[in-house]
Amino acid sequence: MMKPTYRLEDPDTEVYVGDCREVLNALPEKSVDLIFADPPFNWDVPYGEWDDSRPREEYLAFTHQWLDACLRVLNDHGSFWVNIPDDTAAEIVVHLKGRGLTLINWCIWHFRFGQHRNSNFIVSKVHALYFAKDRNNRIWVPEAVLEPSDRAAIYDDPRTRRTKRPGQRVPLDVWYGPLWGRIQGNNKERRKQHHNQIPEVYLERVIRACSYEGQLVLDPFLGSGTTCTVARALRRRSIGIEYSSRSALSAFERIQSGPVRLGPATSQTNSFMAHRKRGI
Repeated sequence: MMKPTYRLEDPDTEVYVGDCREVLNALPEKSVDLIFADPPFNWDVPYGEWDDSRPREEYLAFTHQWLDACLRVLNDHGSFWVNIPDDTAAEIVVHLKGRGLTLINWCIWHFRFGQHRNSNFIVSKVHALYFAKDRNNRIWVPEAVLEPSDRAAIYDDPRTRRTKRPGQRVPLDVWYGPLWGRIQGNNKERRKQHHNQIPEVYLERVIRACSYEGQLVLDPFLGSGTTCTVARALRRRSIGIEYSSRSALSAFERIQSGPVRLGPATSQTNSFMAHRKRGI
């Protein structure tokens, strides 16, 4: 039986070093409650030993292989999130639908300061694809991720105070606002020598909304360690798989240290509009 390279207890947290397809195939079937995957985009990014500039057909074959390996370990009540850019979003949706999964939401992570270019419009988003095996038998905890509604936060609409959740709503499917930007520059969350790092608030929303304490969260491309770091802080068990031994060590050190910003964005409004107090 394959053993993790790094491990912590209470809650159990395991980090494996190796090819995620091999590690996933060694795990028990239907043992994972939530999967979050942020795979390499094949954009020729230096990910250590990993070749991120493969021929397109080879990259798509790899994508289908790791998706299928994830499906094998996903529980029947589980959710499967994939963070992916325009290049491959459609192919992943078609593949997972063909495997019988239901697309619950096609969310967008919108960030400012996309990389400058003149050849086309500047990219300022990534797709957050939310799938489940069974729409009616999935873990869904909306009360854990409520945010101020625009009607309450901007317009002070009295009607929002007469709802079951006064002034609050489930988040929109476009995610943006304070703390939702790309992790770069002198950002407190930034880990040196890691690329395309996702903000902690992103994983906090996914994990709170789609799992309960004690359940098992898996990330087949651990990278800087965001998924396991946030999962552990939220009292979820977790498994992270990372191809690069150096990145895995850095991620494990981060997991031990804990998140930088757990909690502050869960109750913030993400509206671009300023508050407009209603008249008497």
